[in-house]
Amino acid sequence: MVCKKVCKKNLPGTPVGKRGGRRAGKSRPGRACRASARRLSGRLALALGLLLLAAPAGAACYADYKAKRDNPLRLHYGVIELPEAACRDRARARAEIARRLAEGRWTLLRVLGQFGPEGLDGRRESAGEFFLRF
Repeated sequence: MVCKKVCKKNLPGTPVGKRGGRRAGKSRPGRACRASARRLSGRLALALGLLLLAAPAGAACYADYKAKRDNPLRLHYGVIELPEAACRDRARARAEIARRLAEGRWTLLRVLGQFGPEGLDGRRESAGEFFLRF
């Protein structure tokens, strides 16, 4: 029980008779202990929630893609940095990449994948002039 670990000073409690469902002589933690445990679990939940929300904020997200331009036909492979909202949603990422490429008169053919900063070095040479260009 959480109260036993959290609130040892309140453990002796008061004996509970048959009404409480326990045999006389056994004790249960008092209200102060239960309230303390609830506050602690609430604080832990809040701290965990804040950590989960803060984690993606600093994490960069990238995607590699293939694009084309007509007349004359040109193809390229590139790497692009995505905004945080597009990192979590593949459809939003595709729309964002297509919009940015269209500004440079390129048409998105395919999004190959999404990755974090650890994947940048291996793709830098392959992307050439289209590495983080758009």
